[in-house]
Amino acid sequence: MKQRINAHALAGGGIAALLGVEKYVSESGLEHSLLHLIKTRASQMNGCAYCLHMHTSDARAGGESEARLYLLAAWRESNMYTARERAALAWTEAVTAIADGHVSDAVYDEARAQFSEKELADLTIAVAMINAWNRLAVAARLRHPHDKTVAA
Repeated sequence: MKQRINAHALAGGGIAALLGVEKYVSESGLEHSLLHLIKTRASQMNGCAYCLHMHTSDARAGGESEARLYLLAAWRESNMYTARERAALAWTEAVTAIADGHVSDAVYDEARAQFSEKELADLTIAVAMINAWNRLAVAARLRHPHDKTVAA
């Protein structure tokens, strides 16, 4: 698969603005471990290899376990995630797949039981950002550092 456009080079102002939002999210007070999980889960849903490579690497560097990363796509079937993480992952999935039925009251109520209104607003911004990055990377066909062409 050949990379397409380079948004960093072609739309530097837009990328800088997105990086400003990322800085806000990083400084919002939400746990970085939680942000790694939601970024990885949204990237799984969106099929973004570039972002999956980045965010699983960042999660490992931040102390995340291999087992929790391996089981993330099936988090509902595992007891390895806290109630707060589970609420964030449900919120992430609902916001990421918003066209499939919006965000239900049940998912909202679960999130509000774990997050203040401010935290939930920040979490929503974080989910929106990873979805934006995923769309940029998938559309541009960004290649992750270990992407090698395999002979058929």
